[in-house]
Amino acid sequence: MKIATPRGDAMVERFEPKGKPRLLLALGHGAGGGVDAPDLVAVREAALANKVAVAMVTQPYRVAGRRAPAPAPALDEAWLAVMAALKPKVPLVVGGRSSGARVACRTAALSKAVGIVALAFPLHAPGKPEKSRASELLTGVPTLVVNGDSDPFGVPSPTKGVQVTIIPGARHDLRKDLNAVTAAVVTFLSSLG
Repeated sequence: MKIATPRGDAMVERFEPKGKPRLLLALGHGAGGGVDAPDLVAVREAALANKVAVAMVTQPYRVAGRRAPAPAPALDEAWLAVMAALKPKVPLVVGGRSSGARVACRTAALSKAVGIVALAFPLHAPGKPEKSRASELLTGVPTLVVNGDSDPFGVPSPTKGVQVTIIPGARHDLRKDLNAVTAAVVTFLSSLG
């Protein structure tokens, strides 16, 4: 379904588990990709199997056919409009991969999320570790980060409220071991409700 935002229409595909859901997990895509990325699809399927409803959110710039992402404030504004439109009847968990993980972190408090799932969180641009984005993880909301140990965007360190699962041999796409990715996410979601 299309959801109007101040930045254009976003697209949301909602999936319901068998039985009553205990959480709603909203997932956003990376900067140049879509919600069909293998790690997002694997997490969606694992969440559904564990009684978690899932909303796959495509940002307005992608709906409009652009590959280059909108600036961070525009991404955040569109995401918050979608979260408000979802009107979850169960606790909301926000997340996504790469750029989508950053958006989820920056907006988690305003979304009233009870948790964050950050897949392939881009700690810094490749080759620029001095420009860390670690502060975006400090939300006060329980957060799971799943990163590959060979990710050129870096690997965040665990801090208060942020647990980090590292997938050996995985790069930014996390394809190396999707079972490990989904196991970490399911365990985290179970801790939230």
